[in-house]
Formats: sequence, C-alpha cells, structure tokens
Amino acid sequence: MTTPPPHSRPIRFHSLPHAKAACAVAADLGVPLLLISAPGAAASAGSGWFAAVVGRAAAQHPAVAITAVLDCADRPGDALAALTSGIDAVLFTGRADVAERLADIAAQRGARLLTALPAALDLRGVRDPQRACRDWLGGQVDGHVTE
Repeated sequence: MTTPPPHSRPIRFHSLPHAKAACAVAADLGVPLLLISAPGAAASAGSGWFAAVVGRAAAQHPAVAITAVLDCADRPGDALAALTSGIDAVLFTGRADVAERLADIAAQRGARLLTALPAALDLRGVRDPQRACRDWLGGQVDGHVTE
C-alpha cells in the first residue's frame, strides 16, 4: 500500500503541457515515468480531467512506461471516486485506518493506493518544463523539488 512505484524521480504536473513535456523527455531518455497530479487535484480538477490529460500526453509517447498517480490528499471520498472511475493509482494521505480500507478497494479493482511518495519535481511555475524534466530525469537534483 505505501510502497511507491519503482521510479526514483517522480514529476508533479499541473497542466497538459507539463505532462507532455515529462512524457517527451522520458521517451528521449528511455526511462519510465511516474507522473503525479498537483496536490489535491482530485478535489479541484477531478479524475476525468486527470485521465484525459494523462491519456493525451501518453498517446504521443506509447513506448514510455507511465505510472500516473492522482493526488487525493486526505479526502477519502475523492480517492474512492477516483478508484470507482477507473484511475489506476491514487495518493491518499489521510488516516491510516481509512487508507487500509481504500487499499482493499483499490486491490479489488486492480489499482494501487499510495500513502507516500519520494521527493518529486514540481513543475508549477517552471518556465521551461522540458529542460527541468530532462535535468531531473537525467539525474541532476536541480529544480523545484517538493516532498
């Protein structure tokens, strides 16, 4: 439940151009990609927006192994709605007992519930997302890193 996917350099995106930049760089570098929505995006943007953005970005780079995680913050209803709508991976940072129940629901649906992630590159306010993604995915620690 709490183990993040095996990607050491996740990227938080806030828009379709951010997601496209991350996918393009991952394709160029031949690395898998862990895309994470903006914090609490399940409440503000919703799972439909998330699925559409990830789908459009991924369609341009089908060879990239992408794990996309919708951040539901500490809102169990948002996490349940995301799982019900077919989202494959959600981040839930609420109470542990609620996380256990949500993890069971996720497992029944073939999805994953995460309760923590490694430090991520946050593309909010980044002027050149493609360059920031290249530096981050290429192993440099530069960028707007969040935990």
